Amino acid sequence: MVTNAITDNRRRVVILGAAGRDFHNFNQVYRDDSQYEVVAFTATQIAGIADRRYPPGLAGALYPQGIPIIEEGELEHFCRENQVDQIVFAYSDVSHQKVMHLASRALAIGTDFVLLGPDQTMIKATVPVIAVSAVRTGCGKSQVSRWLSQRLRQLGLRVCAIRHPMPYGNLEKQTVQRFATLEDLDQAHCTVEEREEYEPHILAGHVVYAGVDYGLIVEKASLESDVILWDGGNNDFPFVRPDLHIVLVDPLRPGDENLYHPGETALRMADIVLIPKTDVATAAHIAQVRDSIAQLNPSAKIIQGRSPLRLEPPLDLRGKRVIVVEDGPTTTHGGMGYGAGYQAVKDIENITIVDPRPYAVPEIAAVYAKFPHLSQILPAMGYFPAQLKALADTLNAAAVDVVVSGTPSDLGRLIALHKPLVRVFYDYAEAEEPGLGTAVDLFLAQRGLGGKVHDIS
Repeated sequence: MVTNAITDNRRRVVILGAAGRDFHNFNQVYRDDSQYEVVAFTATQIAGIADRRYPPGLAGALYPQGIPIIEEGELEHFCRENQVDQIVFAYSDVSHQKVMHLASRALAIGTDFVLLGPDQTMIKATVPVIAVSAVRTGCGKSQVSRWLSQRLRQLGLRVCAIRHPMPYGNLEKQTVQRFATLEDLDQAHCTVEEREEYEPHILAGHVVYAGVDYGLIVEKASLESDVILWDGGNNDFPFVRPDLHIVLVDPLRPGDENLYHPGETALRMADIVLIPKTDVATAAHIAQVRDSIAQLNPSAKIIQGRSPLRLEPPLDLRGKRVIVVEDGPTTTHGGMGYGAGYQAVKDIENITIVDPRPYAVPEIAAVYAKFPHLSQILPAMGYFPAQLKALADTLNAAAVDVVVSGTPSDLGRLIALHKPLVRVFYDYAEAEEPGLGTAVDLFLAQRGLGGKVHDIS
């Protein structure tokens, strides 16, 4: 039985997570509360994050031995053995049906099943906060966040992006992370998924904070910011209380607005709902999404945007055999069969997009087995060195002329490729006026932070 130095009358808790929201909920609600004993976190979605401990230095005085992290599959056995009273669900981008299956598993063994809400878990910053969330992974939060960061800096405002956590390494070393250069990423041994989110911000000149203890992170970011930009992960609602909450939907996945947790929550909370990708979505799907927004959050302002794509270097891919690498989270637990890379090249004359699966080494083949909806693309998996090597081995084994990378991370810096690499970049652009920029300018003016936009490039 797992135990810490605690009394028997404390309610025993297991937090279901994926190395992000679970740690945050613990820090905000349970860490210093002597009424509870968190006996374990569970892990899912991300490979290699179980079978370690949430360290004592982060867990606090009530947990001198830290807290074990176990596989979610061990839930029932562990809870019976440790007489658990309460199971807390704390990760994102899962169907409502899956959440209730987990609830059923919890109730069947006699425990309470709990969802913690924004009032208990959001941190109040001392400066204004603009938050970007979404109803699903892969809607386009990252490019919108970068666009907003640039616009805020053009107004002469100091802005720091606070990124939803991805702490997959040494948790104590990742308590508070500040990234301002690519060398900062190297020194922190960031995974491909982390680099996908941090690199574009850094290359645009923006400072990014992330880590484990968001109370400390918000405190430090506030000291060097006029505005904090919350750059959300998956489809979670923000860890920081927003003064302006922008939530993205996806017209390429119409109907998902009310099918996934906690994306529906975020949509119902939104001040602005942004429909990106209108340059590639059908009019019928855009209309379907607009109708859904009107039903779920009729008071929200709806804005449409575009998601233009560009290739660098702009090689002529006509008649070429290519293998396409895509953003990992978008195509795995995000559920999309392809991303920006495939979208950018699929209509090129006489191009052949090669199925990566015949070339997959065992580590990558296991990813395809877990996510059978993937066939035409290779997800950019690289959570630990062996997986990153497997990605390189798979790409180098493929009988293709060019690697097309739709991941925001620069694979050329991380792995040795034996083929030319073409990167696909995707950005946010306004599709209508007044657009997102006008809405943000109004928000800033109401807080005395407005000004004339000027070029800082």
